[in-house]
Amino acid sequence: MRPPAAWPHQVGVLPSRAQAFLHRAEADRLHRAIEDGGTAVVRQMLSGTGGAGKTQLAADYARTAWDIGGLDVLVWVTASTHTSAVAAFAQAGSELCQADADDPEKAARSFLAWLTPKAGQQPCRWLIVLDDVADPQDLSGLWPPDSAYGRTLVTTRRRDAALTGQGRHQVEVGVFTEAEAVAYLTDALAGHGHIEPVGQLTALAADLGHLPLALSQAAAYLIDAGETAAAYRELLADRATKLTDLAPDTLPDEQPLAVAAAWSLSIDRADTFHPAGLARPLLQLAALLDGNGIPQDVLTGGPARAHLASHRAATSPTAERPPASRPDAVRALRALYRLNLIDHTPETPHQAVRVHQLIQRAVRDTLTPDQHHQYARTAADALQTAWPAVERDTVLAQALRANTQALIRITEGTLCRPDAHEVLYLLGESLGGSGQVGAAATYFQHLVDTVTSNLGADHPKTLTARGQLAHWQGFAGDAAGAAEAVANLLPDRVRVLGPHHPDTLATRRELARWRRVTWDLTGSATILADLLSDCLRVLGPDHPDTLTTRWTMARLQAISGDAAGAAIAFAELLADRDRVLGPHHPDTLATRREVARWRGVDGDAEKAATILANLLPDCLRVLGPDDINTLITRRLLARFQRDAGDAAGAAAALTELLPDCLRVLGPDHNDTIITRREMALTLGATGNARGAVAAFADLLPDCRRALGADHYETLIVRQELANWQGVAGDAAGAAKAYTELAPHLARVLGDDHPDTFATRRSLAHWRARGNQP
Repeated sequence: MRPPAAWPHQVGVLPSRAQAFLHRAEADRLHRAIEDGGTAVVRQMLSGTGGAGKTQLAADYARTAWDIGGLDVLVWVTASTHTSAVAAFAQAGSELCQADADDPEKAARSFLAWLTPKAGQQPCRWLIVLDDVADPQDLSGLWPPDSAYGRTLVTTRRRDAALTGQGRHQVEVGVFTEAEAVAYLTDALAGHGHIEPVGQLTALAADLGHLPLALSQAAAYLIDAGETAAAYRELLADRATKLTDLAPDTLPDEQPLAVAAAWSLSIDRADTFHPAGLARPLLQLAALLDGNGIPQDVLTGGPARAHLASHRAATSPTAERPPASRPDAVRALRALYRLNLIDHTPETPHQAVRVHQLIQRAVRDTLTPDQHHQYARTAADALQTAWPAVERDTVLAQALRANTQALIRITEGTLCRPDAHEVLYLLGESLGGSGQVGAAATYFQHLVDTVTSNLGADHPKTLTARGQLAHWQGFAGDAAGAAEAVANLLPDRVRVLGPHHPDTLATRRELARWRRVTWDLTGSATILADLLSDCLRVLGPDHPDTLTTRWTMARLQAISGDAAGAAIAFAELLADRDRVLGPHHPDTLATRREVARWRGVDGDAEKAATILANLLPDCLRVLGPDDINTLITRRLLARFQRDAGDAAGAAAALTELLPDCLRVLGPDHNDTIITRREMALTLGATGNARGAVAAFADLLPDCRRALGADHYETLIVRQELANWQGVAGDAAGAAKAYTELAPHLARVLGDDHPDTFATRRSLAHWRARGNQP
């Protein structure tokens, strides 16, 4: 029998140090855990997804401890199976304590017992590395003992409680930082005389999600193929290229698997967890969405559960597949989380699931074209189901938009075949409703092009996209373009859908709206009178579209200068909407707001403020604080507070409102600009005329830039600026400003418009005050 090996002694072979090995923050955390925890921290877990570099970190840690003379015994154990772990411990037992190598289980137990300090024996400083633990059960009965002189380091893709409990310290190993990734690529390529621009390496690192394994194999590919980083990125961006096509012929650094295969075993294992067979199909859905954050409800809602149920094994050839419940879907998420295939944080439900972009790519590469199409439609169904009718939660709405954009980007035209999916339209409407009106118009222009290409110019979904494009084009400031686009759309809808189809009637109403906005009030009134007659006859008096037509007519009445008549019309509409839609429907709440607005404009500011003060809590509860209708209600309440004599209270309310408008709507949104106008007016109402002049002067260039020189709001701001110049004592400046404004108003609004008359009166007033001819 051989004598026990002398110390220091190493059992097992450490992996070779990777070329261009990079020191990382995780290594420092490993060392700090020992330094901070003393002998209490004897078991550490390096946990992370496949390809994160856990084994290299563990090898560096072990090599450093060995080289500085801090160890008597170092044992490197490949612990991916119970058998391999037993074999490594048995070898250590044979070499260090004369255990019988012919009985591996007994030899392994002998070695573990030998590690326990004995009274009167020389202490042994040991480190055991359990590399690539695939299943905590594989280590049952094989955990090294707690010892003041020994340490255990585990690398694993798992995050099970069985691994992280019992005083074990977990160190999460993530991907490289951007700086680390660029430094690694630079060094790896420079070692072979391959130099790349820093910008290209930064972009390549981002394309690969800063994953160490992917960066290593990409560097090897570039060196072997003599390709540039830019060319590699083009291949990576090509959806026809699979990750397997981008693997080098010979993997670097003794790596056993190419990137594409790095997660296959983990997915297989996750799919065996209870409830069996659900992890893989759930990951396939997640692979088509935004890896930076997927709402949990998207992956646990009805469409996702139906998808999971279709992949469950039936109990018999004739039996139906058992349904998947919401808890089943959550357990499938936890299975993926335990294998480090996703991050799952239920406490942030709107971004509960995160997936590395290369895991997503590897999963998508395994899908057949039919599966890719089917799962894309399922993901779209899941997003549509999760989308609330009223976007009270702006964080959720933003997450849904990001996931829909990712789905569109990943699946290209899939969502337009065989029909344009409704989620495509929800995305654009949500963009516009959140205040991103320019982005909504741009998006719908792209959607028009896409659906026209896939479905044809006369398909109803193409016509719907054109209608939405015109709508947001108008709200983005191009009212004339919107009016022209709707006028062009109307005959196509009549021809394809018929004159009395609801969409055709809605198009007529939109045409009236944009005719009104472009100050063709007579044309708008004629359209609406004919439209209301048809709506009453075809749809009935209580149809929502009939009620919306009455809304548009009341708005026209108000814009035409009949505030009293508009208030009455809105009050009549309110009674019907309350009866048909209910008191808390968004349309009912908006009608209450308009009743208050036009009563206030008609002179009863106190009544308007009272109505709005009662309305605001309902808006906050039903619509949420960030809904544009809530913001408008707050603005109008402040306006009529001011008009009722409480200028200080109005100023305080508007000061609180403006940051919310800027955050939700952005600085260029029409309602943000109106809020700034109201703030300037309120400054004047508090007696600060010079402050009002300064505020209007600051606002005017923003109006011109964001809305255009001919926009009504820009013209109103010019009117107010001229007026407050006069109030502040500069009658000559006011007269000059009104002189320049009057012909502009006449050209844009017409000679007979009330604002044109008002400007002429003001011009005469300030000329007289300034003694000008």
